[in-house]
Amino acid sequence: MKLSVFLFLLLAFCSCKNESNRELIDTHITEVKTLELKYAKGFTLKNYGTHKVLEILKPWPESKISYRYGIVDNEAHVDFKSAAFDATIDHKINKIVVTSTTHIPALELLDVEQTLVGFPGTDYISSNKTRQLVDDGKIRELGKNEGINTEVLLELNPDLVIGFGVDGVNKTFETIKKAGIPVIYNGDWVESSALAKAEWIKFFGILFNKEKEADSIFNTIETAYLEAKTIAQHSKKKPTVLSGAMHKEVWYLPHGSSPEAQFLKDANVNYLWSETTGNGSLALSFEVVLDKAKEADIWLSPSYYSSYDQLESANTLYTNFTAFKNKEIYSFSDTTGATGGVLYYELGTARPDLILKDIIKICHPELLEDYKPYFFKSLN
Repeated sequence: MKLSVFLFLLLAFCSCKNESNRELIDTHITEVKTLELKYAKGFTLKNYGTHKVLEILKPWPESKISYRYGIVDNEAHVDFKSAAFDATIDHKINKIVVTSTTHIPALELLDVEQTLVGFPGTDYISSNKTRQLVDDGKIRELGKNEGINTEVLLELNPDLVIGFGVDGVNKTFETIKKAGIPVIYNGDWVESSALAKAEWIKFFGILFNKEKEADSIFNTIETAYLEAKTIAQHSKKKPTVLSGAMHKEVWYLPHGSSPEAQFLKDANVNYLWSETTGNGSLALSFEVVLDKAKEADIWLSPSYYSSYDQLESANTLYTNFTAFKNKEIYSFSDTTGATGGVLYYELGTARPDLILKDIIKICHPELLEDYKPYFFKSLN
């Protein structure tokens, strides 16, 4: 009888202890602060004082899973063992690996680019600041995103790896996690608006304990974007706009509900496919596009083509468009870094205000007389 009572009390004590630990993780702080996000839907943050809980809600399109991370200052001595986290992270990050050029501007804006020690495809890095770190041998080449050189990465032993998933879990990242290195999936590219994507600088602010700085930086970018949008509404003319180009037998161009089309709407132009909705790109025949956009005033982003000669050599039918005849085609593909990386693909996500101003300058040049386009250039 005494033995039974003893065992009962022991189990009850252990149960209470486990529950106590769980409360330490989730509820022992009376005031829990939730990070304010204006546009981004893909992540959340709760600050419990001694630690933070970061959740990635949509790591890739159509994702059925989410990820939960605990971030703690080791000096706080918080016990994470009883909580279900995908990884625990010390907010004092000294070495980091990122896997997309879109991550690099956030590091630079927060002045932590010196923590970057490895990147897959360093030739794609366009920023002069981070490019210098590569040239100085401070950032190691990690091969390709599809098959990161895990041997080199494990040798670097970073505090954290920032990855992304296109349509599911990346096997390479699972290998890295098994080696004890935390991996966080960044879903900025899944967001449905340009400002939502740009707000992911707050994600990096969380990791580097620079939330106030990240918030201030984003507010500046948002203000510049909204001011440009307001200026665009002063135009009395809305030029018609065509976008994209042929790939094999299909012309790909943005859906009217895409972030790319939102730029055109905010720039106060008449995008000829603005009424369409959907994910990904529209896939149309050349005949359909020619019929609707032959007389379009301006042609933006004609795939990777950077000159009129390239366009004509690829398909002589391109010469039928009025925008081709009037030399009103503009592209960002020729604005590159020292080793050929396209700057738009690196900085564009973080600075949608610059993209919008570029489009306004092209379509309503009288509204931004002193502005020089940052990404877009007229075809050669």
